[in-house]
Amino acid sequence: MKVIRFPLLWTGLLMVWLLLNGSVAPGHFLLGAVVATVGCWAVRSVAPPSPRVKNLGTVVELVWLVIKDIVRSNIAVLGLIISGREARSAFVNIPLELIEENGLAILAAIVTATPGSAWIQHDRRRRMVTIHVLDTGDVDAWAADFKRTYEKRLVEILQ
Repeated sequence: MKVIRFPLLWTGLLMVWLLLNGSVAPGHFLLGAVVATVGCWAVRSVAPPSPRVKNLGTVVELVWLVIKDIVRSNIAVLGLIISGREARSAFVNIPLELIEENGLAILAAIVTATPGSAWIQHDRRRRMVTIHVLDTGDVDAWAADFKRTYEKRLVEILQ
């Protein structure tokens, strides 16, 4: 077991402690080290487990798809704005196979980074995510594409 699992957090907490006290005296340094250690131990209980990446090729493919979709979505949103056409927005409920916490966080980051979509809610018990989509003509096709493009790859990578 590592004594300090989060060395950057520990160092940051110690530095903040010293800055707040305005002193680097040995007593403040020792007390700051104790506070930083206790803080890191507290974080351990809420930190998700370290992911085990199973397919590096799929990681590269996923990153490429995300970059491509971000560019494509930016162009689509710009086209929607320029055309003046009214958006066909919808809330899309998508059942998920993905249960790994790191994978869900990555999936939420992908949705958030892609213009025209927003992660609204995740129901762990029902294994369902609700995403708001700015412009879609077919909710079912959008959900199927989302599962095929993102969720399937994250399941391959992490589960």
